[in-house]
Amino acid sequence: MSVLISAFDLSKSFGAQTLFKNLTFAMNQGQKIGLIGPNGAGKSTLLKILARLETPDRGEVSFARGLKVGYLEQDPKFKTGDTVFEVLRKAMPDPDDYEQMGFVWELISRLELDSPEAGVERPVSELSGGWMKRVALAQVLAPQPQILLFDEPTNHLDVESIEWLETFLGQQRDMGHLMITHDRLFLQNTCDFIFDLDPRNPKGLIQIEGTYADFLVLKEAELGAQKTLEQVRKNQLRQETYWLRRGAKARQTKQTARIDRAHELADTVDELIEKNRERKMSFEMADEIRNPKKIVEAKSISQERNGKVLVKDFSFILGARARVGIMGPNGCGKSTLIQTLLGKLEPTAGTVMVNEKVQFALFDQKKNTLKLNESVLKNICPEGDYVHVQGRAVFARSYLARFHFRNDQMELPVTKLSGGEKTRLLLAQLLLQNEPVFVLDEPTNDLDIATMDTLQEALAEFPGALILVTHDRYFMDQVCNEILVFTGEGHIQKFANLFQWEEWRKQNKGKAVAPEKVETAAPAPLPSVPEKKKPRLGNKEQREWDQMESNIAKAEAEVAETEGLLASPEVQANYVKLQELATELEKQKKAVERLYARWDELSSKQ
Repeated sequence: MSVLISAFDLSKSFGAQTLFKNLTFAMNQGQKIGLIGPNGAGKSTLLKILARLETPDRGEVSFARGLKVGYLEQDPKFKTGDTVFEVLRKAMPDPDDYEQMGFVWELISRLELDSPEAGVERPVSELSGGWMKRVALAQVLAPQPQILLFDEPTNHLDVESIEWLETFLGQQRDMGHLMITHDRLFLQNTCDFIFDLDPRNPKGLIQIEGTYADFLVLKEAELGAQKTLEQVRKNQLRQETYWLRRGAKARQTKQTARIDRAHELADTVDELIEKNRERKMSFEMADEIRNPKKIVEAKSISQERNGKVLVKDFSFILGARARVGIMGPNGCGKSTLIQTLLGKLEPTAGTVMVNEKVQFALFDQKKNTLKLNESVLKNICPEGDYVHVQGRAVFARSYLARFHFRNDQMELPVTKLSGGEKTRLLLAQLLLQNEPVFVLDEPTNDLDIATMDTLQEALAEFPGALILVTHDRYFMDQVCNEILVFTGEGHIQKFANLFQWEEWRKQNKGKAVAPEKVETAAPAPLPSVPEKKKPRLGNKEQREWDQMESNIAKAEAEVAETEGLLASPEVQANYVKLQELATELEKQKKAVERLYARWDELSSKQ
């Protein structure tokens, strides 16, 4: 397998902030890599360096001769006046080549760029953010590059487009990709190699061959080993400090060496403490909210726009602690439905009752509430130095620090922030509203996975009601207990979870189905089973039972031994060995679990 891109000793800083340093890695032909890490670690900057749009402060990047690289940025830009077709035509090496233009038309069809919502002769500047992202995706794919560099490719795409992209990337054998994405299911389905760019990592960048699920196991083992190493170094530092304070009589050179060693240990401990420090955000929610039992009640509502039926004969009740997700293709009417349910649009048929005592806190994916030319601090606190959080006065800078804004960032204009930082600022604004109902439109765009996990946990504990629009399937399934899906021709079907929707879709693929036509088979009654006598241990099982305690003790001893090896400095310095031991530790832990499960099984027969 040939090497297409080789990076050696890359370092990059912005002002006084070091994004990354001493990164060395390679990309091979056909390799499918997911690039993950916290916001601010330099993922987008690294991608721009590989796309030859930026240069590193130090280090070199080498490219195979004649390599074609495609780059999709987070917020694609187009020339004013260019139509959809003109953008794709200009992207081709030879626009007069019949086969090349045939592939362009295939992309147009696959991404539905010829639909009424888009249109090949329509100027791209007139399209919504979601359709612009599809055009940009087709523009990058059209020249059929050997390597694709994606920066959040699923942002603004609907679920159908995301699944098409998953299938497309899975079918490519020679074309590889390196992508930044927060969508964990998309990451799992499209990548067989994970790059983790995180300052907490021993060398900044962890490279793991395997899926995202494989990475999670190894990452947990490594961070556990790193925390163990921190404790070992702390103990050594205490011993050195005690020796020095005791004033031990020794030759001057020996004592000087001990002092130098103590300084080195102190530096190592400080570095490990910083790497192991938890960086979870603080999303403070109200402890208790008293919502009425019915916040919104819609009865047989319909909604039309420009002669198109968006919602047809839909009834719905938003309860006091509802967790409602809304899914559907771009342009199907999700925003229109929300505006109707909130009483901001009159339905063309039916009625909507909105409890006048309830207020809604809105998260708009367009980020219109942010004042781009004002500072981060002024966006949170236009006047004075304090904000009110759950009825308490909190210093505004301290409040922003909860959302991982550094002190030097707080005076910056919002235009200087990254996409993820703007989303965090929007969340900070949202939580200051203290309203009992959240309406969140794509709140996860540009957030890193750790922040999404924290937001997910906070929403799970939120005592009010929630309406969520997101194309992140994992996030929706974890947060919501009811999902409304646009199924075609204005029909909206209710599902309990994502898996129920997937099963329904397999049975009704390509059909617009009204809710009343969906039949759910009642579960068949369980046959009565005559009571059986309790089984007893056979001779072989009795021998197994007699040896069970010693086998478990032996297996647990092996786990303890491997954990000790993981903490050793020699292993910490050898990443290949670290990976091998981490994998072995996981196997050993599963073996212990199996032994305990078998013990329970045998004990039930005693």
